Amino acid sequence: MAETCWNHRDFKRIASGVSSCTLRIMNDTLTDLIKNTLLVVGALFPIVNPIGNTPIFLSLTRGLSDRGRTVLARMVAVNGFVLIVVSIFIGTHILAFFGISLPVVQVGGGLIVISTGWTLLRESGDDEDEQPGQKGCSESDYTRQAFYPLTLPLTVGPGSISVAIAVGANRAEGSQWRWPLIAGMLIGSVLISASIYLSYRFAERIGRTLGESAMNIIIRLSSFILVCIGVQILWNGLSALLRTVVH
Repeated sequence: MAETCWNHRDFKRIASGVSSCTLRIMNDTLTDLIKNTLLVVGALFPIVNPIGNTPIFLSLTRGLSDRGRTVLARMVAVNGFVLIVVSIFIGTHILAFFGISLPVVQVGGGLIVISTGWTLLRESGDDEDEQPGQKGCSESDYTRQAFYPLTLPLTVGPGSISVAIAVGANRAEGSQWRWPLIAGMLIGSVLISASIYLSYRFAERIGRTLGESAMNIIIRLSSFILVCIGVQILWNGLSALLRTVVH
């Protein structure tokens, strides 16, 4: 009887140890999942900045109905999700295949961002002389603008792509086979895409709340900031290339 009780107590002790070990593994897995999700969101959300891009999106989609802008916002969000996921998981392999370095991507992308911001900055000053929808996309051609320029470079530009590639390239050796890392990065990308959709979906409501004068000021400031961002991206790439020449 004593032996039976001893075996029973020993079994309970072993079971308790297994249970605590399983719980610790689950906690570590959940921690990794949350950490990787926050890594993607924290690194990309300030650069993607869908809320800050809302006035520019609204300016570029003049002439669209509310339904058309909803469809367009969904298309931009999906395109942005695809770009982010591809950049994270296979961006380094694509660049290596074409023999392109990150600084070169930054230089080329910076020039595109500068060009887009400068065009918007000039257009925003001539809005009073334009009829509504004259320069904006219409119901028949908004799908052609969903990827360029609305997704690339306005929403997910070269800066976002560079950061996404860097996030994917900085993974620990062998960690690409762990599902918490993959799931965390996918969840983070979904959250970024959802923020893009919600910001662009309700862009017109935000514009009505702020008023025409305030939106015009915000569009001018956003366009100027977009030019500055492009210059910064361009300089980052040029600095890296110049350092290779010097060394």
